[in-house]
Amino acid sequence: MDQVTVALTQAFWTGDKDSMIDKHVALMREASEAGANIICFQELFYGPYFGIVQDPKYYDYAESVPGPTTDRFAALARELSMVVVLPVYEEEQTGVLYNTAAVIDADGRYLGKYRKNHIPHLDRFWEKFYFKPGNLGWPVFDTAVGRVGLTICYDRHFPEGWRSLGLGGAEIVFNPNASKPGQSNRLWELEQPAAAGDNGYFVCVPNRVGRETNEFGQAAVDFYGTSYVVDPMGNFVGEKASSTDEELLIRQLDMTMIRRTRYDWQFYRDRRPDTYAPISAP
Repeated sequence: MDQVTVALTQAFWTGDKDSMIDKHVALMREASEAGANIICFQELFYGPYFGIVQDPKYYDYAESVPGPTTDRFAALARELSMVVVLPVYEEEQTGVLYNTAAVIDADGRYLGKYRKNHIPHLDRFWEKFYFKPGNLGWPVFDTAVGRVGLTICYDRHFPEGWRSLGLGGAEIVFNPNASKPGQSNRLWELEQPAAAGDNGYFVCVPNRVGRETNEFGQAAVDFYGTSYVVDPMGNFVGEKASSTDEELLIRQLDMTMIRRTRYDWQFYRDRRPDTYAPISAP
């Protein structure tokens, strides 16, 4: 497919899981009407970003993958002929929990999942309380729109993951986020365009938006939205989304850019993995 239309969501937390799922069903239908072939939701899309606190009550948001939420969106994907990337809280078994994104093809088939590999434990990002590190590596999924790879939020700070996806043949990489102002601001502008340019693929970055005061009161952080798409040269595709409001971002991807860019910049040819042993040392 030479032309792909991608949709990204950034949405306010409503206060409960069911209404968040309903909201994203509506957003997916809206994206379909706008011609989108693939959609990716924000990190942990159906819940609040509970890493703000350390509270075991949020374990109850976890569910099996595949499971009820993937089943619902698989039926919708089949109806709309749209690929969907679903970032959810996964329970593999009682007490074994992951920050996961499932991939469903345009015919409704569940293709598999990625589990977040790098888990932060920082002020109001207390994720090690909730998640085990991923154990599925860096899978790349063959979808109706091309080869899709995934990273999740904090993963973006580790260039080895981006390169692994490129070596796996990824053409579009999604990085669903829950990013707030602070030391991440400059990296938000820098890392994903650099990853796209370094690896010659598209990078699509949905972020949460707004303050979840309805869940966390004064402890809530202000997620800054500004979801965006970057082309294989590292250039923004259109404007970034709002920093304050909900938005469904729709962008056109010219997939022929991947081949042209990789012919111009022969990074994969000129790699020297024989010299990289120190970076793989524990």
